[in-house]
Amino acid sequence: MAQTGAPFCEGKPMTVKVKFFASLKEQMGCDGASVEIGEQATAADVWLAASGGKALPPNVLVAVNMEYCDANQRVSSGDEVAFFPPVTGG
Repeated sequence: MAQTGAPFCEGKPMTVKVKFFASLKEQMGCDGASVEIGEQATAADVWLAASGGKALPPNVLVAVNMEYCDANQRVSSGDEVAFFPPVTGG
C-alpha cells in the first residue's frame, strides 16, 4: 500500500516507511506502507498520509527509527515510523 500525502506538509517530497502493530494493524488492514510526504513532515503527518487523513488515536505510541518519540517528531527521508496501540494488561 503506497500513499501520496502531498497535502500533509511542505517542502520537497520524501518517502518514509510506516509500520502498524496489533489493533492498529487490524484497523488499517495492513502491517505497513510507504508514504510520500513533504520534507517538513512530523510523525503525525506520516500518520495522516498513511491513514487517509484519519486523526491519530489518543494514547498511540510513536517510534521513529525504533526510538519512541512524540508525534511532533520531525522525520527524514528513509525513516521508519511505527505506530503502536496503548499497552494494556496486568
